[in-house]
Amino acid sequence: MRLSKYIAGCGVCSRRKAEEAILAGRVSVNGIIVAELGTKVAPGDAVSFDGAKISPEAKLVYIMLNKPEGYITTAREQFGRPSVLDLVPADGVRLVPVGRLDCATSGMLILTNDGELVYRLTHPSHDIRKTYISRIEGMLCEESIAQIRGGLIVDGYKTSRAHVKVLSVKEGSSLVEIAIKEGRNRQVRKIFDQLGHKIDSLRRVATGSLRLGDLRKGQWRHLANDEVAYLKNC
Repeated sequence: MRLSKYIAGCGVCSRRKAEEAILAGRVSVNGIIVAELGTKVAPGDAVSFDGAKISPEAKLVYIMLNKPEGYITTAREQFGRPSVLDLVPADGVRLVPVGRLDCATSGMLILTNDGELVYRLTHPSHDIRKTYISRIEGMLCEESIAQIRGGLIVDGYKTSRAHVKVLSVKEGSSLVEIAIKEGRNRQVRKIFDQLGHKIDSLRRVATGSLRLGDLRKGQWRHLANDEVAYLKNC
């Protein structure tokens, strides 16, 4: 088995992050640091990550969290902001967020120790749709709607076609549903900023056909078997 796949199977991080760690010399096999991505491990090999021995997870865990605003989706950083990992009991399992939501965005976040699933769902070639509900300042005109649906230039690249629908207009603001397949950093915020609309709130409500439902902010639940199967096959 390739070393990066083994590390992902241990729930340490995604396969992509594992490859970065290998190249950085943070991984050793049988006491020897390796830095080649093609390295393979065999049954009985001792693998260490940052000096700590790792082994495949005995139990795979899949959790849906309704992330509140103000939480980051990484481990604690220099500013001391709370992490989503503080909201879910670890129970000895290394949970990894599937993708990211910026600190000011709320809504659906999947956490798991299944490194293969993390790799699959975050790989650039994967095109599962993420649906958001946003409150923006002003009214979204037909021209802007057409631009979002056809793709527009953001940070020097053209965004993929997206679904967009105005749900309501009230007191100088619009409630908008937008669904994208790309996972670029802060993409929805950048789209509306490009069109001259400030975002008052942004919430992810669905990943593919998997919906947040009535899960309240800060609450979490285990995914049902059919939901896990869906994510693995979508």
